[in-house]
Amino acid sequence: MFNELSRIVSRPEPYEFYTAADLWTDEYTSQQMLACHLDDSTDLSSRRFSFIDQSVDWIIRYFDLQPGDSVADFGCGPGHYTSRLARKNMNVTGIDFSQRSIDYARKAAEKEGLTTRYITQNYLEYQSSDYYNLIMMIYCDFCALSPEQRSIMLKKFSHHLKTGGHVLLDAYTLNAYHNREESSRFERNLLYGFWSPNEYFGFLNVFKYDQEKVILDKYTIIEADRTRTIYNWLQYFSIPEIKKEFSDNGLEIECVLNDVAGTPFSDDSFEMAVIAVQK
Repeated sequence: MFNELSRIVSRPEPYEFYTAADLWTDEYTSQQMLACHLDDSTDLSSRRFSFIDQSVDWIIRYFDLQPGDSVADFGCGPGHYTSRLARKNMNVTGIDFSQRSIDYARKAAEKEGLTTRYITQNYLEYQSSDYYNLIMMIYCDFCALSPEQRSIMLKKFSHHLKTGGHVLLDAYTLNAYHNREESSRFERNLLYGFWSPNEYFGFLNVFKYDQEKVILDKYTIIEADRTRTIYNWLQYFSIPEIKKEFSDNGLEIECVLNDVAGTPFSDDSFEMAVIAVQK
């Protein structure tokens, strides 16, 4: 028991383990994630629909998107952004790892007669001959990737941009990092049964890595017949750091905002939205 508890509270090296697929491919947790995406009363997995409406209106205006322009949404989930852009007659591609989310998005598009193209794939492995006027990665998905994975994505974005095209994504700031604290928590059926339909015991250990500005939420879920650990990594950025990372991978940030609805940036913000072009 001592050794097992020691393993549960152990601190791994940054990005030593990566288990993002468990959230999206597990039958039960993918169902839970989709329910969170569709819950308009919370910002837990997607922002509220009123904000998304405001965001899409701003995106169309800011980037002067016209009917027929091509847009790619990496990490599209159940299609909150893709469906709204498709209604404005954009040629939209949504890429997501979750088959359940993609199935929902496809059915919703078919019901409305939208021609959105959806791809079930880990976006790190996305390959295509298509080029886009706008590439989006929204709701801080970028922060969940390791430095190596972020480099892959940025190079991919640069490659798939049309001449004059843009990248839009959001990320957590250092203000958000400093607002978090290390902690340990143990509960029966942690997060109200989110992790399993069966009875379980859940441990959550939050670790901060001050040098890297990374936070790990490490969940250990113990059921009668299995034990599993989920590692949720989040990177936090200063503006100079994220500008350098983009520049090192072929993109230049031309604008920093508070959010993907065009709010001007403020120094006390917990998030930032960046707009980038090819160098």
